[in-house]
Amino acid sequence: MGFADLTSDAGLHILNNWLITRTYIAEYSPSQADVAVYKEIKDQPKAENHPHVFRWYRHITSFAPEFSTLPGDPSKPYSAYGPEKSEVTLNSKDAPAVEEEDDDDDDNLFGSDESEDEEAKKQKEANLAAYKKKKEGKVKPAAKSMVTLDIKPWDDETDMEALEATLRSIEKDGLTWGSGKLVPLAFGIKKLQVNFVVEDEKVSIDELQAQIEEDEEHVQSTDVAAMMKL
Repeated sequence: MGFADLTSDAGLHILNNWLITRTYIAEYSPSQADVAVYKEIKDQPKAENHPHVFRWYRHITSFAPEFSTLPGDPSKPYSAYGPEKSEVTLNSKDAPAVEEEDDDDDDNLFGSDESEDEEAKKQKEANLAAYKKKKEGKVKPAAKSMVTLDIKPWDDETDMEALEATLRSIEKDGLTWGSGKLVPLAFGIKKLQVNFVVEDEKVSIDELQAQIEEDEEHVQSTDVAAMMKL
């Protein structure tokens, strides 16, 4: 099936869902698939409406001078890429909502109220209260992710020490910075590759990337190189 009309909100919604777990359209690095989809989008998407498309669009923009050199088949249309029909149905806003399980089902763990004498009913209520207390006492560990982020400077004259200092000055509850290193790109340019751990419910990786890219003096773009759930 592929992507729908990317000038429409519905088409961008499908693309946004596609990019939730992907950095690029079809590969693990930029390709002609990204170019084809990028050129079909007439205006930069809004972060508040389609955050993943916004992040991807800004990143691919940095490769604009290199579009013709990216790997892949430039003759393929944008509609040749994207989800199958079944995937679109699952990700559609119109897909029927799945009803959440009601915790009230716990009330049936100890049997029905029908034909119970008073003593059995009291025992059931006591058992239910003990069960709920035990359940509430269990604290689930916070879900965390370990992320490797590539930070691309503007050129070989960018002050990478200042870039990293600004980066590490960002403090958030649930964010822990790890090691970092400079990795050669080309023509003497080096990118900063840094590791960090986030608590998923507290820190949005997309928002963190956007904050890092606010350092426009040093940062051209950022890219999630690897991510692993802990």
